[in-house]
Amino acid sequence: MFGLGLPELLLILVIGLIFFGPGKLPDIGSALGKSMREFKQAVNGIEAESKKLDQEATAEVVSDGKGSDTEGK
Repeated sequence: MFGLGLPELLLILVIGLIFFGPGKLPDIGSALGKSMREFKQAVNGIEAESKKLDQEATAEVVSDGKGSDTEGK
């Protein structure tokens, strides 16, 4: 994932235990997971909205092009 192996992850876990203690570590992990999930949902929502706007703009350009051809005849 970020080039982290088992020794690095264990070192991070030990440092987290020292700073926060074993009681707070599950809460921190839960909060981190929740915030990552919310961030992913927000990014997916922005991408979906962007695709929708692109499709609407494309449909508008296509309909404008057809409308001008029929009006001139």
